[in-house]
Amino acid sequence: MKTRTSLLITCHPPVIRGFTLFELLVVLFIISLSMAIVMPSVWKSNKERVKDETRHLSTTLRYVYDRALNSKETCVFRFNLDEDSYAFTMKGESRSYRVGIENGLRDIVIPSMGRVSEGEVIIEFGPLGPEEPIIVHLGDGDIEYTVFFNNLTGRTSIYEGYRL
Repeated sequence: MKTRTSLLITCHPPVIRGFTLFELLVVLFIISLSMAIVMPSVWKSNKERVKDETRHLSTTLRYVYDRALNSKETCVFRFNLDEDSYAFTMKGESRSYRVGIENGLRDIVIPSMGRVSEGEVIIEFGPLGPEEPIIVHLGDGDIEYTVFFNNLTGRTSIYEGYRL
């Protein structure tokens, strides 16, 4: 007896896998949200960068003043105008900062030294603070800021522009 076998072949169209429109929109939304958070800090204007550097210097001066006052020890603060940097050294702590602006530290005005625009300026913060007020000018191109440090109170003031 002969048996007949039949071969059943079914053809399915090839399955194309992909993303739905909703999935693509979610990914685009996440990317755009992360860009909105990150990019403003990357694309800061020159004025914002100078202002940030000015605030950082002001905060550092106040910190050194407070530490010298509270620890009753002498702290040494150095401005290096040629390298656009400043640093401080005290017992158990030493930090240095580089101004993130080319030629950012313009000059320093101290009554006993006058206006200093190159080289290194060393200021000692004793238990009562520095002996004289300090004026620091920072800038980038036409944008300038002035930091006034009051040696009697340890307070700083920031002004836009070049002031004496």
